[in-house]
Amino acid sequence: MSYLKHIRRDLQDMQAYTVQDASGMVKLDAMENPHRLSAELQAQLGERLGAVAVNRYPGSRIDDLKRAIAQHTGLPQGYSLMLGNGSDELISLLSMACQMPGAVALAPEPGFVMYAMSAKLQGMAYVPVSLRDDFELDEPAMTQAIAKHQPAIVYLAYPNNPTANLWDANVMRRLIAQVSAYGGWVVLDEAYQPFSSDTWLTEINRDPQANAQVMLMRTLSKFGLAGVRIGYMLARTEVIAQLDKIRPPYNISLLNAECALFALEHADVFEKQAQDVCHERQRLSQRLAAFKGVTVYPSQANMMLLRLPGDDDAATRVFTALKSQNILVKNVSKMHPVLHHCLRITVGTSTENDQLLSALQEVLA
Repeated sequence: MSYLKHIRRDLQDMQAYTVQDASGMVKLDAMENPHRLSAELQAQLGERLGAVAVNRYPGSRIDDLKRAIAQHTGLPQGYSLMLGNGSDELISLLSMACQMPGAVALAPEPGFVMYAMSAKLQGMAYVPVSLRDDFELDEPAMTQAIAKHQPAIVYLAYPNNPTANLWDANVMRRLIAQVSAYGGWVVLDEAYQPFSSDTWLTEINRDPQANAQVMLMRTLSKFGLAGVRIGYMLARTEVIAQLDKIRPPYNISLLNAECALFALEHADVFEKQAQDVCHERQRLSQRLAAFKGVTVYPSQANMMLLRLPGDDDAATRVFTALKSQNILVKNVSKMHPVLHHCLRITVGTSTENDQLLSALQEVLA
């Protein structure tokens, strides 16, 4: 039709990123921190936001936030930070920066869908490499694909979404070395770091030379600020200086920056929330594993995968039955062949988790 003639054909053929309607639901589908601020902290934050000069463009307060994140993270010497409107924007900016004729992005799948979407939207070729059935990296397949395509960007999520596992560090070291040898970039996505027993930042500090081509990306969304939209990426200062050229000048809202600063000043509150999520993760995993025929996979994130018994539509039937009881989870069973029969469940509060367990017991019975 004429009103679409100037819209890219490949864009018209793509599927938009969809968000499930969660109105009135126990929301266990989006890997959010389930805890809200206390009434006291809500009041303090509201007063602080009310004093923000919203008539002005964001200025030096953004630099204050970068310094606070650097201190909170333990930014290595010789490294700098770039902020994004969530990690999504950072992924898009990386694709924009690396988009040259023949440029390729590569990632294991199943993984975060924005790696592929952002690469394609920026005109890069995208190469997926399937995980093994146990959700580990398929090293021979990854090595072969990297050698063949020499991707400009290789994404490795640590832990991975939706499988929630940490991959073998020795395999990752070898892949990083392979990509680094021809000057490619490895983006370590640590979105779920607050709930993980490990971080690749330790590896960067231990051997900075071997990780010179690594960019580490995190977000405050899982920290507890999903609605605030602050992502950040750390890399060598000379690299960030180049990437910063394509960042929109005012990509971080002043209100969002102030929220993030407030949260980092109360980091102990959010750390306790993360500890509670990890405790609930263990409890929920044990309870779910007791259901007949249900397989629960180990998790290093604030979510977990469970595989249901039955035919190919078993996960869809359980998802629909849970939704009818106002429990919203994520049906990933059709996302990738290794996820057959699988649902992804976000770890909620103890009350929410009990509601899930009760509803699931009824559904499976």
